Amino acid sequence: MPTIAVVGRCARGPRRARGRRAAATAVALATLAAATAFGAVAVTAPATAAPAGANAVQLHGRLSDLRHIVVVYQENWSFDSLYGRFPGARGWADAGTVRQVDASGAPLTSLPQPVAEDGKTADARIPAGLPVRPYDLGAYIPADGRTGDLVHRYYQEQAQIDAGRNDRFVSVSDNGGLVLSYYDATAMPEGRLAQEYVLADDFFHSAFGGSFLNHMWLVCACTPRWDTAQAPIPASMVAQIGPDGSLTKDGAITPDGHIVNTSFTVNSPHPPAMDAPAQRGRLVPELDAPTIGDRLSERGVSWKWYSGGWDAALVGKADTTFQFHHQPFAFFRRYADGTEGRREHLADETAFLADLHAHRLPAVSFIKPLGIDNEHPGYTSLLAGQAHVASLVSALQQSPEWRSTAVIITYDENGGRYDHVAPPAGDRWGPGVRVPAIIVSPFARRHLVDHTRYETVSILRLIERRWGLEPLSDRDEGAGDLTGAFAFD
Repeated sequence: MPTIAVVGRCARGPRRARGRRAAATAVALATLAAATAFGAVAVTAPATAAPAGANAVQLHGRLSDLRHIVVVYQENWSFDSLYGRFPGARGWADAGTVRQVDASGAPLTSLPQPVAEDGKTADARIPAGLPVRPYDLGAYIPADGRTGDLVHRYYQEQAQIDAGRNDRFVSVSDNGGLVLSYYDATAMPEGRLAQEYVLADDFFHSAFGGSFLNHMWLVCACTPRWDTAQAPIPASMVAQIGPDGSLTKDGAITPDGHIVNTSFTVNSPHPPAMDAPAQRGRLVPELDAPTIGDRLSERGVSWKWYSGGWDAALVGKADTTFQFHHQPFAFFRRYADGTEGRREHLADETAFLADLHAHRLPAVSFIKPLGIDNEHPGYTSLLAGQAHVASLVSALQQSPEWRSTAVIITYDENGGRYDHVAPPAGDRWGPGVRVPAIIVSPFARRHLVDHTRYETVSILRLIERRWGLEPLSDRDEGAGDLTGAFAFD
């Protein structure tokens, strides 16, 4: 049976495992050094070691020849903030003069002082008063360092986009000095894969806001609604909107009961603090909307969601960088505590490599790395996460399954960072800002920047087309299916 794997990332959280972070960073730095030595554009070797001939032949075939699709779902970078300097891509060279305005609509002339990773103090590594234009963050903080985080929430992102003008990213942010910062990831581990294979430069995250909602869209193409038959909606969680449509009080739940910002499931795992009597009522009741997992199971197609740190979180020993709201299937009744669905389909990330090496990789695999591996600003570094992703790709390239594999690497959302391309018109939920997407496969075209319009639910559309599944919503049914990145006959 064919296989599709998805890897992901996003959210705030503390730090841990310094030895592991150092090792990951060392690998990333070695890879980066090798890339730089050969030149950012000329490099065509894989990001990490692969068997001889693994990348030598571009295969031609049909969609049905894809037996393994690995989608790496990462955290919190816009397209321009990583690939704005990528040769041939629609990046900073096309952006022209970047205009940002204050709350009154007056143009800003300088950027505020960036905030450090603690979310409170000024980051003295970056000068205050930089001009309002993109700047290379690597000049101040290396890519193996940690930076501050930025707000990335449902209502705030819509305000930043400002009806397609993209001119309020600075003024609506809680860390406006970082929104125009970027790293040039062209020669980093994932960038090297993009050079060898396909970089999609017109790919948007499907839902406004942060990780919770975009993870939901990855698995159900939907914005979940609080089920009041199971529990009343906590008034303190509901956002308030003024007569002019402006946000007067932020919240995780819209006035009509949709859950749009970070929330936690009534099932396990959720933060231990949520078990306090005063907090239990804030846990999201079980969801019943259909998911891509349901559709696959109905067709007898095997699949799993592999999550870094999952096993430890289930026994109450969650890593400090484990993100509870990055586990979308755990919110659904079919995958609740004690169900066969959970036992069969939800696993620790370590099981991904075990399944790969034992040649029992399921047809569809979603991989959600632990926070330390997910590139999220604030609690990990860009290079550590890039090295992790490259190691997953390398493992696949060294396996017999590689000849029938496609890897899709993308980001859950932009993490509050600016991108100069206005999102396409959609519905009340999105799409949001443009994010990177990289397609790696023996069937992928080579050295291509794909300008086709895609979004997060394009991943679902590819899965649905490959296995003849019923779409989950109008959005995934109408989305581009990523086949423009492949050399299918």
